[in-house]
Amino acid sequence: MSTEQPANPLHGVTLKALLEELVDRYGFDGLADRFGWRCFSHDPSIKSSLKFLRKTPWARAKVERLYVADLRVREKKRKRNAMRAARRAYKAKVEAGEE
Repeated sequence: MSTEQPANPLHGVTLKALLEELVDRYGFDGLADRFGWRCFSHDPSIKSSLKFLRKTPWARAKVERLYVADLRVREKKRKRNAMRAARRAYKAKVEAGEE
């Protein structure tokens, strides 16, 4: 049986790394606003949040869904920016008479 999971965006990502990335992006205040859990609003830390998420499967699932959704949005933006850059480069070549 193969251990590769190319379609699983969470494959190889630890809960700690996932949480640290979300905290860097949204901050504890943003996560508290989004979820309303005490682990993000009252004396928040990575350690206490990990403890809560490891004990509470439904909360972990919600945080993982946010992470995956955030990954998709960032990938979409990356592709859109790459296309825009390619269009600008092509337009510059055309205007310079290279095409």
